Amino acid sequence: MTHQVHAFEPPERFVAGTVGPPGDRTFFLQARGGGRLVSVALEKVQVSLLAEKLEELLSEAQRRFGVKLPETGPVGGDNDPLDTPVDEEFRVGTLGLAFDVDTETVVIEAIAVGEAEAEVGAEAAAEVELDESDDEESADESDEDLDRLRVRLTPEATREFIGRARRVVNAGRPPCPLCGQPLDPVGHLCPRHNGYHR
Repeated sequence: MTHQVHAFEPPERFVAGTVGPPGDRTFFLQARGGGRLVSVALEKVQVSLLAEKLEELLSEAQRRFGVKLPETGPVGGDNDPLDTPVDEEFRVGTLGLAFDVDTETVVIEAIAVGEAEAEVGAEAAAEVELDESDDEESADESDEDLDRLRVRLTPEATREFIGRARRVVNAGRPPCPLCGQPLDPVGHLCPRHNGYHR
């Protein structure tokens, strides 16, 4: 079975975004460039972990290779909505990260959910695998026939992506001050209140 590799090296725009109201949002990574638009769906925890691991990857690249990094992402950044139409190409099962020392760019690869992961369901999709090493042979052997989205970003563009991804994740429902679970507009059954409606 043939697979597609949607490569944007570099993209004109690469962002994390959502569709739907808080509490019922679908998260996407979206890349645009060369007249193409690719959107892939993933879990909120994957977006959050991707931003965290990208920050770690940039710090490690600076420490090990002396890469100059911007201090922080832009204050405003890209706050525009996702480009339309938002057509899901595939659901992300695995995320991979690498730093290309020669070009001083970050490579992000989102790989579709495999058949085994699809059978387990959304919990498996929420488990994110981020690999900063160059040893991709073992991952490629099992994932070689899966669709993937690959983007190559400068450190500046990576910082912009991290800033937006964090804003998108934090724009959901506010947490309960007692238990930390998301509060619905009508409240929730708080375990810290023995199941009483809060």
